Amino acid sequence: MQTNFSLAQLADPDLAAADKILRTCVHCGFCTATCPTYVIAGDENDSPRGRIYLIKNMLEHDEPADAIVAKHVDRCLTCLSCMTTCPSGVDYMHLVDQARVRIDQQYRRPIFDRLLRDVLAKVLPNQNLFRFALALGKLGRLTGMPHLLRGRMKAMFDMLPREIASPAATDQPGVFKAAGTRKGRVAILAGCAQPVLKPGINAAAIRLLNRLGIEVVVAQGAGCCGALTQHMGREHAAKETARPTLHAWASEMKGDGLDAVVITTSGCGTAIKDWGHLFRGDKDEALAREIAAKALDISEYLVKIGGVAPIRELPRKKIAYHAACSLQHGQRVLAAPKDLLRGAGFEVIDVAEAHLCCGSAGTYNLLQPEFADQLRTRKIANIEKTGADCVSAGNIGCLQQLEGGLSRPIVHTVELLDWASGGPKPAALSGWL
Repeated sequence: MQTNFSLAQLADPDLAAADKILRTCVHCGFCTATCPTYVIAGDENDSPRGRIYLIKNMLEHDEPADAIVAKHVDRCLTCLSCMTTCPSGVDYMHLVDQARVRIDQQYRRPIFDRLLRDVLAKVLPNQNLFRFALALGKLGRLTGMPHLLRGRMKAMFDMLPREIASPAATDQPGVFKAAGTRKGRVAILAGCAQPVLKPGINAAAIRLLNRLGIEVVVAQGAGCCGALTQHMGREHAAKETARPTLHAWASEMKGDGLDAVVITTSGCGTAIKDWGHLFRGDKDEALAREIAAKALDISEYLVKIGGVAPIRELPRKKIAYHAACSLQHGQRVLAAPKDLLRGAGFEVIDVAEAHLCCGSAGTYNLLQPEFADQLRTRKIANIEKTGADCVSAGNIGCLQQLEGGLSRPIVHTVELLDWASGGPKPAALSGWL
């Protein structure tokens, strides 16, 4: 793609990076076939290629972001399926991130949109506020008020869990000792939303790792990775949210050391592996790159240390594997989860249109409920066609997005692996397997 940035513009490192990305695009349109929003809407502006043109014009002409650019960039899920498909290696992720920052800084959103984004950015990364918000939502549900709502407010109530989990010991700062001889030491991301919604995921991961001889630390001061606010274009807020977690893990590295930083939420994993870019030009950039290099999805780490050997005979059940976009496209982790499940004794079935997003995408299902609902319906239909006994996924957003509409349970991959190797049966499988 030809660009016409001035020398003065190219003196800005971010614009210079954008220019390089734009010049990589060859207009081939392969990305349109795998873009969820284009597949649904058929609008070129809701494809990666169309958004690239909108972003190019905005940056090149140094124009303030307008309602058209905001509308179509907001509709992007950041599923990164386009990057998997692109034959030219266009770095769409960093280009759309830059566009979101500009939109957040320059575009005056309607008041309800601004308030909703402010609330989500404030509440979701904070476990205490998130628990309080869920409790208020549960009271609101009892009044029957959700039946009167539409759009985004209805979407928020629809996503409320039926029960609010109590805080788990495995999400509190502490060291969880390896069983027998210690073979390794890792930090695990406690996270922000996942401990509130499904604390059993990290509990299963820690049990499993401990049995495999791995000491696990939940570092004091570690919390959110910054992904939720970053995807809203609030890059500075994302950086300051992530910084305490960065320094908490750095302290562990300097102390007893870390072989890896293990992450059970693939959306967070994609963000953490890209911390070097988030902290570019920052005093902590070198540290961020060092930590990012140690970040591994739980499935990657388990493969790295030799896999999981089942110790009990489990029913030969069919598992439909839902590939989270952040794992398959963002991190390019494709085979590890399925290989681990097969090694644990399960029959794994691929889901049709696995490359298409389920519509979760962080806060996307709350901010763009119409697109998210269509993608959810499509994904659920493809899962149901597999005839599987249950569904496995590696991201909390996907679990929350899909579980209410499925006729079968959905659980995190690590919960199945923990069960197969001696842990308790996942609660969601009660009465099923």
